[in-house]
Amino acid sequence: MRIATKAGLVLAASTLGLGAAVSSCASVSFDRQTQTSGTFHSSGIAVTVLSWDLPKRAIDIARDNASDAGLVNMQVERETVTPYLGWFDWVLDIFSVRFASVSGTWGYDGTKP
Repeated sequence: MRIATKAGLVLAASTLGLGAAVSSCASVSFDRQTQTSGTFHSSGIAVTVLSWDLPKRAIDIARDNASDAGLVNMQVERETVTPYLGWFDWVLDIFSVRFASVSGTWGYDGTKP
């Protein structure tokens, strides 16, 4: 009976750990500069396990989060993903937590025809 109880506890702990690993975190902020335009900054966090990004790539989470606001004419000016090791980035595909941010402008400010 004790073996079954320990196996159940291990299964419950593993399920809880996997649930925490596949959850993501995202945020978005908008700064209005005129009545019809402004800037935005969006970020996302994802967990990578054996080259699987859970729930999806961090940069996709950040882009989707900004896009879900439905603002017109969004132009991405800067995006970053950290950590980034260049050619050695494959090391992070074993297990890592990645943070991505996207920033840019939205709307029409009236300066361009």
